[in-house]
Amino acid sequence: MCLSAVLILLLCVLAGKGLARPKVFVPDPITGYAIGGHDPVSFFVDGQPRKGEREHAYRWGGAEWIFVNEGNMAAFARDPEAYAPMFAGCGGFALSEGFATAGNPFIYAVVNGRLVFFHSVVNRFLFVVNATSLVNEAQDNAARVGCVPLR
Repeated sequence: MCLSAVLILLLCVLAGKGLARPKVFVPDPITGYAIGGHDPVSFFVDGQPRKGEREHAYRWGGAEWIFVNEGNMAAFARDPEAYAPMFAGCGGFALSEGFATAGNPFIYAVVNGRLVFFHSVVNRFLFVVNATSLVNEAQDNAARVGCVPLR
């Protein structure tokens, strides 16, 4: 009971400071890699997420990214913004509603040539069917809730 009260108090203090989430691509708590250790280029090249290899690592946006091969790593290094998920990996639909949720690399869509993660398949569907306006709304809310990557 006492621990619950402390956690609620901590969340209220952090919410008051506008720290919904850090302004980085949140690393996986087990591996420490961005987007759960998946190669961001593989979403475009292979049409699906693929786990990267430790020997192909690149640091960008406050996180370490790993890649399937040297070519994917080089492509990312040339233009990380083209391959990294929009909104620092936050869920696109929730963000369009004004909330920060962690995006899931297995629930994604490529919208306007950019990778977008979602919290659920329902959120993915709702976002994709009205992507034009929801991308704008999500972008408007991104900085306010901390879903903007470090550059």
